Amino acid sequence: MKLKHILCAAMLPLAGGMAFAQGTVDDYNRAYEVRRLYTSSQVPNINVSPRWIPGTHLMIYRSETLNDGARYVVVDADRATRRDLMDHKRFAHALEEATGVRMAPDSLRLDGLSANARLDTLRFRLNGHYYAYAVKPSRIIDEGAIPPPPVYPHWMVVDEEKDGPAVPSPDGSKVAYIRDSNVWVSDADGSNARPLSNDGTLSNYYSSYITWSPDGTKVAANRIRPIEKRYAYYVESSPADSDQPRLHKQEYAKPGDERIFKRPTVFDVTTGSAVIPSTELFDSQYEIYGPQWNDDSRAITFEYNERGHKNYRVLEMDATSGKVRPLIEESHPKYVNYVRNYRYDLPDGRRMIWSSERSGHQHLYMVDREKGDIDHAITSGEWYVREVQRVDPENEVIYFSANGVNAPAGEDPYHIRYYRINFDGSGLTDLTPAEGHHQAVYSPDFRYLVDIWSTVQNPPVATLRSAVDGSEVMPLEKADISRLLAAGWTAPEVFVAPGRDGVTPMWGIIRRPSNFDPSKSYPIIEYIYQGPGDQYVPKSFRPYDWTMTSLSELGFIVVMVDGMSTSFRSREFENICYKNLKDAALPDHMAWIRAAAEKYPYMDIDRVGIYGCSAGGQESTNAVLLHPDFYKCAYSACGCHDNRMDKVWWNELWMGYPVDSSYIECSNVANAHLLERPLMLVVGEMDDNVDPSSTMQVADALIKAGKDFELVVIPGAHHTMGEDFGERKRHDFFVRHLLGVNPPAWKDVNTRP
Repeated sequence: MKLKHILCAAMLPLAGGMAFAQGTVDDYNRAYEVRRLYTSSQVPNINVSPRWIPGTHLMIYRSETLNDGARYVVVDADRATRRDLMDHKRFAHALEEATGVRMAPDSLRLDGLSANARLDTLRFRLNGHYYAYAVKPSRIIDEGAIPPPPVYPHWMVVDEEKDGPAVPSPDGSKVAYIRDSNVWVSDADGSNARPLSNDGTLSNYYSSYITWSPDGTKVAANRIRPIEKRYAYYVESSPADSDQPRLHKQEYAKPGDERIFKRPTVFDVTTGSAVIPSTELFDSQYEIYGPQWNDDSRAITFEYNERGHKNYRVLEMDATSGKVRPLIEESHPKYVNYVRNYRYDLPDGRRMIWSSERSGHQHLYMVDREKGDIDHAITSGEWYVREVQRVDPENEVIYFSANGVNAPAGEDPYHIRYYRINFDGSGLTDLTPAEGHHQAVYSPDFRYLVDIWSTVQNPPVATLRSAVDGSEVMPLEKADISRLLAAGWTAPEVFVAPGRDGVTPMWGIIRRPSNFDPSKSYPIIEYIYQGPGDQYVPKSFRPYDWTMTSLSELGFIVVMVDGMSTSFRSREFENICYKNLKDAALPDHMAWIRAAAEKYPYMDIDRVGIYGCSAGGQESTNAVLLHPDFYKCAYSACGCHDNRMDKVWWNELWMGYPVDSSYIECSNVANAHLLERPLMLVVGEMDDNVDPSSTMQVADALIKAGKDFELVVIPGAHHTMGEDFGERKRHDFFVRHLLGVNPPAWKDVNTRP
């Protein structure tokens, strides 16, 4: 059934003319049909994925068209030419002969395709095997089964550093290793084994991550004082392989829990003498990163993250005297956002490149190691360095991405572009000059880049550019959205309005239903994820937005905005969150929504709902507890409702250490008695990201306060918005509470994929 027929079926004659019904079975069916159409409509070149061939200026990718299918092509950047990578018909024939897999020559899709420099051998993955294709004889060779991926510990597991292998010396003549909690060294064949330490114990042992000095005369290792670990427990009610429930146990450190303590120590391999430093400059540890030997073997460098994150130091320890001195020190009365730190030790041993928010924006600095201080700023201004792609010491050039450079000219301040700059701060060059949100894929030698950019309203464009000056070498592809437009797709609106202070612009998007009628009144639903540390409103092209599109089709206008406490505008902009996660930038969001409703009278400011997951689950519940006059109902999934219950690293960064009364003030458990609006709480019983007890404790507090609410537990689910079942519950919840109608019976809705 075509979308236009569904739209017509949803139109009902009402007094005063034609209008669209809302919350009916037709609306539900249209929402699911829109999903099917927008996610299945072919959009050629929406995901250009270039792969450079090592040691060359050749690059391969899959080029697509609506009428002629897809071709794998090779681009020669030096010659600015493009041609087919292989004879697609011969390849398809060889593939079927060798594997039995039939693919049409104009729709080949090869996982992990790569090529050698001569382009006479291609490699790819298929059905669990590695394959090679010899082009001239047109023959495919099975190179064996793909091994199962490695099994890594859960990300909450703290590495005890006990299981590292023996570490060879630079010349290979010796090895260092751990025996009975102490550092030992022996000849490579195991002879002449001897201990370098004798004070290691089960409760204060040496790390197996031992590092040798470049000259092979010393080793360094951290001595570790471990802690008793906290665990979270999950009952899996309905395991697929058993009739009985199963108990799971997961390491899970929470705010205020004790941290392991590390002391870097240096041993002379010849004499066995130990150099043990004073811990004065690193005694209140959240974490120690390192140590790492300096190239001259005279000192080690390590990084110290202070508990509470108000101080962060790069420290150097003299390998002979044990004296520790700071090379860099970052301090802030609220927090140093250490996850953004970037450090590059230059090979001259005298300089270091370091990133910092000390100016109020993230920038790169040149550090003089001898002075232990900043020599000069490499980048500066009211914009953010996002990531360093390469440091070129020989030519003294840095390649990096940033956002906000073009904001004064009116561009979205969150759009990422790519740049190069000289070590002395001169020669800042925009390598991706088109307005939009960019992704760059550099050639191995950083002479060229493939620049792929889009906006939420404009489809992706791919261009080959010079990585010297950003000039265009040749156009590559442009996504074709003609079928998407024929299916009824419309772009969201980028909307900008001041936040709580009446001055600072907040950037968001407004998504309307495909059968939008400006003469009708629409309730508003806000999708929120406002946790600090990033920005969340989409900036690149999406044919279908899983968080917004379906809801809009039910008869809502759905919005999303980045308010204060999100990242990449300024340190001050983000710091609103400190000890104040309950704020959730809701004052900014409400001001922004009011401005939108003032401009667009069809947005009904008296019917505003909100929903989110994780931090968004916490924030959506905050909204109805603390701002019930504005937010009339909330759907909250897997929320970190009480920051004392959630993981240590997220919450101590934003809420501080030690745990104090601010944690209670921000707790949805403590504030549960304020509930006056409809609330649906959703949780996955196996959520190993946010402890499910966080949601259950809100439910308990609501019950004790005599409050009515809905609780949905998804068996077997982990960290989730609610999966398919929860999505249906979310749709029905908002239809019931914002449209004021009973949703249709599930059996009457066509939810086929």
